[in-house]
Amino acid sequence: MVNGQRPLVYALDLHDDPVLIERYRAWHAPGAVPPAVTRSIRAAGVDAMEIFLCGNRLVLLLWPGEGFDPITRAEADAEDPAVQDWEKRMDEFQRRLPFADAGVKWVEMDRIYQLPD
Repeated sequence: MVNGQRPLVYALDLHDDPVLIERYRAWHAPGAVPPAVTRSIRAAGVDAMEIFLCGNRLVLLLWPGEGFDPITRAEADAEDPAVQDWEKRMDEFQRRLPFADAGVKWVEMDRIYQLPD
């Protein structure tokens, strides 16, 4: 938990190509994500975010902060040239999940189990 919040969890696949996967990793190395993209994420009210990789499956954990609204964030990102450039670059690596709605990259996951207290 971050600030008492439970994360939102999303999934997405990469193309199953070791060269592309390594390039994707490189784009996400410390300092490699463009500052404008990081600023956009922070400005949307995201307190913390992590991406995990297993094979070609990505899992993103996003801790929403005060005022976070995914619709407002999507609208702002659609108007931000730096974010759109980043999204276009990442499209080279990313493969939509077969059950994702049209136009959806990251699919929100449902928590189906939590270890009881």
